[in-house]
Amino acid sequence: MIDHYRISVEDYERFVGPQVIERIKQKAKTLTDLSVVNINSTYYGGGVAELLSSLTLLMNNLGIKTEWRVIHGCPDFFSITKKMHNALQGADINLTELKIQIYEEVVHENAIRNHLDHDIVIIHDPQPLPMINFYKKKSPWIWRCHIDLSTPNKELWSYLLQFVEKYDAVVFSIKEYEQKISPPQLFFMPAIDPFSIKNRELSEEEINNRLARYNIPTDLPLVVQVSRFDRWKDPEGVIRAFKIARKEVDCTLVLLGNVATDDPEGEEIYQSLLSHREERIIILCRQDTALVNALQRRATVVLQKSIREGFGLTVAEAMWKGTPVIGGNVGGIRYQIQDGVNGFLVSSVEEAAQRIVQLIKDKKLRDWMGQNARETVRKRFLMTRYLENYLDLFNAFEANYRLKYYPSVSFE
Repeated sequence: MIDHYRISVEDYERFVGPQVIERIKQKAKTLTDLSVVNINSTYYGGGVAELLSSLTLLMNNLGIKTEWRVIHGCPDFFSITKKMHNALQGADINLTELKIQIYEEVVHENAIRNHLDHDIVIIHDPQPLPMINFYKKKSPWIWRCHIDLSTPNKELWSYLLQFVEKYDAVVFSIKEYEQKISPPQLFFMPAIDPFSIKNRELSEEEINNRLARYNIPTDLPLVVQVSRFDRWKDPEGVIRAFKIARKEVDCTLVLLGNVATDDPEGEEIYQSLLSHREERIIILCRQDTALVNALQRRATVVLQKSIREGFGLTVAEAMWKGTPVIGGNVGGIRYQIQDGVNGFLVSSVEEAAQRIVQLIKDKKLRDWMGQNARETVRKRFLMTRYLENYLDLFNAFEANYRLKYYPSVSFE
C-alpha cells in the first residue's frame, strides 16, 4: 500500500510522463523555502478540504513550506457564512448590521489567533475573506474563491468588494466567474489526487467488503450521487429522476453525503430526504472516503445533478474510475463533461432520467464513455496540473507583490 504521507511528484510520472514532472521540479526550485499558508473554514467535507489536503503535502514535498489553517467560529457565524455562500450563487440574503457585526468580529478573533508572517497568504472562499483587514501586509495575499460566481447577489457582492479589492490576486475556477475588480484574476480548475483513499485503486474484494458494510445491495445496477447535503446539489431532483428511470429499468439509488463543519444547513437537508428512503433508495450520511471510492467504481451511472456548481470534484473523481457521469449543465461541470463523449450534461429531471435509462441499457456506451472519462481526467484534472498553476502564480509575483505577468494556464 502507498504511504500517502510520502507521495511525491515523481509518483505521478506514470500518469503524466517525465517531462511534466521535470518541468514542475524546475519551477519549484526557485521557490524552495518559500513559506505559504492556506486558510479556509473546514478540515473535511467538500472540495476545498479535498484540494488542500493533497496540495499542501505535495508543496511540502517540493520544499515549499506550506501550512493549512482552519478558522473557528460559533454556530451563528457559520449560519451567516452559509447564507453568504448561497447568496454568492444567486440566492437572496437579508444582510443586516448584526450579521455583518458577527461575521467581522469572528474573523477578527481568528486573525488575533493566527500570526501570519508568511511569504504568501492564500485565503479560501468568503468565510475568512476579511482577515486581510487585520494585518500589516508584508507579502502577497491571494483570494481563492471556489464558488459559482456567475450571478452573485449584488448587495452581498458590493459589501464583500471592500475586502476583495485589498488582495494582490484573485483566483476563480473558470473564466465565467470573472468579476469587475482591480486585482488580477486567474482561473485554475481544481484537480484530484489519484493516490488518496477516495481515488486509489481498489480490488473487487475491497469494493465488495465496503459496500457490504453498509448493506448496499449489488444485485441491480447502482445509480449513485456523492455530494454534500446541499440544495444546490439537487438531491430531490436526483430522487425524482431515479423514480422515473426505474419505470423502464430495475436499479438501486444510493445518495451518499456528508455534513461539512461549516455548513449548518446540511443536517436539515439530510433529514428532509429521509422520508424518501425505501428498499431501493438508500440515503446515507457518512464521512467514509473508501465508501465513496467503492461506490464510484461499482456504480453503473454516477450523477452530479447540480443546479449551481463552482467545479464539482466528485465528477472528476468518478470519471477517473472509468464511470460515466450525468452532470448538471452548470458551472465547472461543463468543463469536465463533453456531452455525449465522456458523459452527459442535463438540464432537467426528465433528461437525467432518460440518460440513466440509456446508460443502464447500453454497456458498450458505458464502457466507451468511461474510457474517455478517465483519459480526460488523466490529461486535465490531476493534482500535478493544479500544483503547477500555483507554482506559476508564485513565480509571477515581483518584490512589490505585483504580478509581472499573468501565468498561462494549460490543461493538457
